[in-house]
This record gives sequence, structure tokens and C-alpha cells, in this order.
Amino acid sequence: ISREGEIIDMGVEHGFIEKAGAWYSYGGNRVGQGKDNSREYLRENPALAKEIEEKIRAKIGIAKGGAVSKDEGSPDE
Repeated sequence: ISREGEIIDMGVEHGFIEKAGAWYSYGGNRVGQGKDNSREYLRENPALAKEIEEKIRAKIGIAKGGAVSKDEGSPDE
């Protein structure tokens, strides 16, 4: 399982990465033709991969490291 591949899959699923035919795009810029080339592009551009991952985590409510926000914890009773 590839971290970059998961970023691509989840990015498409949550609307951050666009897929048109074999092309993947992010922010209007083509990332690669085909998933393998797109994965390689993210490996070569870790800052971009991190940016997409952070957007995905924010959208699905998972902080880096799996931390839960104060509001989501158990009540103090």
C-alpha cells in the first residue's frame, strides 16, 4: 500500500484531486497521467503531498497523529 496512492484515492473521493480520463489534477495543475505517474510526482513533491493530506484530514476530522479535539472527548463527569 502506497501512502501517495492513498492520498490520490482519498483526494479524488473528497474532491481535492480531479480525475479526467487518465489524468489527475490538483488546483488546476496536472499531477500526472495515470496513478503510477501521479504517485511518483507526489513522492518527488512531498510538500504538495502533505498539503493534500492535511486538507483530507481536516475534511474528515482526523488530526495528524489521530488526536481527538477537546470537543470530541468524553465529558468530565
